Amino acid sequence: MPRNGWSPGIVPFGADETAYLVVDCFSNGTVYRETEIENADLETVIGDLLTGQYNSPLRVVAFNTLEHWSDDVSADIAVEVQARCDMAGLPVPEHLSDFVKTQLHATRQLARRLV
Repeated sequence: MPRNGWSPGIVPFGADETAYLVVDCFSNGTVYRETEIENADLETVIGDLLTGQYNSPLRVVAFNTLEHWSDDVSADIAVEVQARCDMAGLPVPEHLSDFVKTQLHATRQLARRLV
């Protein structure tokens, strides 16, 4: 019998890979977007973000069940999206502009020195 607060794992036991899930916002609520395990890798998630596969992304969460960790990697993803757009000589796509601006702004605020 599961303990209180327990929920089944998303990634099968023993999968030694880091999975990335996008927190997406819809008019009726915020969800972790469903994805196939094979498509939860970093490159696929960044590609899906760039091609508009998400409605209104808010965060990206990475986790590794074998190593027992999870982390909000939204700022890192925003930096990578901005860098890829810069290298291609293109602006950040409109559907990602709020995500990138919000995440880059949060990163810059954390880096400020308090005097």
